[in-house]
Amino acid sequence: MVRHGAHTGRRRAVTPGRALAIAWETSTPTARNGFSDMSLLAADRPLNEIHDAMLLDLDGVVYIGHRAVPAAPEAVGKARAAGARVAFVTNNAGRTPARIAEHLTELGVAAAPEDVVTSAEAAARLVAEHCPAGSEVLVVGDTALRQAVRRMGLRPASVDTGAAVAVVQGYSRNMTRDLLDQGTLAVRRGAFYVASNGDATAPGEWGITPGNGSFVRVIANATGVEPVIAGKPMRPLHEEGILRTGARNPLIVGDRLDTDIEGATTHGAAGLLVLSGVATPLDVLAAPEHQRPRYLAWDLSGMNHTHPAVVREGDRTRCQGWTVTVTDGAPLLEGAGDRLDGLRALCAAVWAEGSVDPSGPTAREALSRLGW
Repeated sequence: MVRHGAHTGRRRAVTPGRALAIAWETSTPTARNGFSDMSLLAADRPLNEIHDAMLLDLDGVVYIGHRAVPAAPEAVGKARAAGARVAFVTNNAGRTPARIAEHLTELGVAAAPEDVVTSAEAAARLVAEHCPAGSEVLVVGDTALRQAVRRMGLRPASVDTGAAVAVVQGYSRNMTRDLLDQGTLAVRRGAFYVASNGDATAPGEWGITPGNGSFVRVIANATGVEPVIAGKPMRPLHEEGILRTGARNPLIVGDRLDTDIEGATTHGAAGLLVLSGVATPLDVLAAPEHQRPRYLAWDLSGMNHTHPAVVREGDRTRCQGWTVTVTDGAPLLEGAGDRLDGLRALCAAVWAEGSVDPSGPTAREALSRLGW
């Protein structure tokens, strides 16, 4: 394990030209504790003392549906008390920052609208950077997205009159066939196509449900045009959060590997994966290199804790009371203690050993030893 501080039809897509200069230090991979620099990090101080800002995902991290994740209110308060700035960064474009802040406050998490950064805001900024002020933009989404477009000096529309120069699509629980049809028509005639995010699913109080990415596929499949994605894991949304907090060394916290953690990797920032939402231990074990977190935690309280080292000693990988030995591509997990430490050891060993099938029966057997 690395100690924090060491880096510490046709298809077309448009790549946004804006790039934010990030100030935190990164380095090329080097061997430390027997691992490359892409493995899990150790921290002998709480993460809220190492990082100056916490960019927190919402769904599955701070709340699930109408309920707070039990550890979240206290965890946010502790991070702020330690001096870290907190921003709530969400791929959900269906609600306004004011409404999200109100919901957070109702759940016991103090928040103002300016603390909330949504993919609707990032998407609207992308469109505004691409199109002249006052341009008509067809909005395939909810009121929050329309308001974000208007705040950027653009004119939202819901019917394709032929005047729209761009289509922006975001999540709506009330998505209709008519809106999808209008968006398809505008994109087919050449309108600049932006999506707030590409999440195929979203966690809800009833379980995992279709997210904006599932509806984006309707227009993309009908037109052959891939949208520019504003939300995680692409750069624009986290850049909004960095600008909002003035962060120099942010910690990106989330429950999804393909958005939150990949977004952290995209920026060269540290990512903390919490197991309170979408990602499962098996998902983490099988994560490709660009989706591997630097820290693991049960929930948001992990941003206020130290994190133990994982050490490689010959053919053995150790974290606290757990040891993993890989023989002929089969990981053997032995020991006792916190299950999360066992998962840390197992992930580090599997990631370091190209011979292990992370979704195979021996890896699954090792996870079952931990109760998963």
